[in-house]
Amino acid sequence: MAAAAALLLLLALGGAAAQVFPPWNGTFPGFGPGISGGGTGAAAGATGVPAMFVFGDSLTDNGNNNDLQSLAKANYPPYGIDFAGGPTGRFSNGYTMVDEIAQLLGLPLLPSHPDASSADAALRGVNFASAAAGILDNTGQNFVGRIPFNQQIKNFEQTLGQLSRKLGGASRLAPTLARSIFYVGMGSNDYLNNYLMPNYNTRNEYNGDQYSTLLVQQYARQLNTLYNLGARRFVIAGVGSMACIPNMRARSPMNVCSPDVDDLIIPFNNKVKAMVNNLNANRPNAKFIYVDNYAMISEILRNPWSYGFSVVDRGCCGIGRNRGMITCLPFLRPCLNRNTYIFWDAFHPTERVNVLLGRAAFNGGNDVVYPMNIQQLAAWQP
Repeated sequence: MAAAAALLLLLALGGAAAQVFPPWNGTFPGFGPGISGGGTGAAAGATGVPAMFVFGDSLTDNGNNNDLQSLAKANYPPYGIDFAGGPTGRFSNGYTMVDEIAQLLGLPLLPSHPDASSADAALRGVNFASAAAGILDNTGQNFVGRIPFNQQIKNFEQTLGQLSRKLGGASRLAPTLARSIFYVGMGSNDYLNNYLMPNYNTRNEYNGDQYSTLLVQQYARQLNTLYNLGARRFVIAGVGSMACIPNMRARSPMNVCSPDVDDLIIPFNNKVKAMVNNLNANRPNAKFIYVDNYAMISEILRNPWSYGFSVVDRGCCGIGRNRGMITCLPFLRPCLNRNTYIFWDAFHPTERVNVLLGRAAFNGGNDVVYPMNIQQLAAWQP
């Protein structure tokens, strides 16, 4: 995230209080202190999934903003310090959550949309995610250039045209799309970079309940558009807890979390879960699953030592209190012991957290991914 938007967010929020997370009775497969960076530990299986298509924001962006006139970019060091290719546009020191999921599905790391300019490059999937993007088109305007979800879907349509010509027509493409995974993770910026921004009028137009309803209604329309384009296996990622990200702590004189932010996120996530249930009931030849990122992030923050983390209250790279006032700038020196940090910068988790979340989404129980996990979704038969 850019410094200007971070400072605007600090102005938007009032007092702070200690964050209290709900009790955890869940299961995290393979979680523990020994897990390190991306691509290690869990073996990729032959799932039969031909491709994965990703739609989202900076949590999954892998370079789609690089060529935009945008303040939301991460294509410079020290971003990518632990990634084999160096800085790519990922808002991480290494892997994102969808990188790990792709590997577990037996797929290569996906190209960004600009890097998938040919049908051959797009055959195993494409990542359309864009930092600062939201469900609403006007979300993230403070960052100037970004690709909202509606435009990401249009970019996918362009890719479909290329693939259709490559495979000999829409009828031949349809079975491949039906077996492919469609990962969608939207909503965080509709709060951080819209509803909570003082230069937006959104909060004066809608109360929290009205706004979450507005978002989920639009979200459902967008997912139905993807369905009409041939998508059948959907992974819908909930918004993670944001009360204790370094930027939230940084604006608190007492260095505590801001539960008022999560008080907005929780109703949104609940409505997204209800949307998933409704879509499953009305689209019997498709399957929608919900990944509870909020529950998983909350558990890691509540019991960091159980998962090998010792630094929970600040970013590995950033400026100011908790390294969260201003996010990671070009060539800023990051922390050395990155595997012990939950947060990479003012807003985003480290690679190690991303890997843990990806593995839980892939083969976790119904307490973290509902009504089935991604491995089961890959094998699902309509």
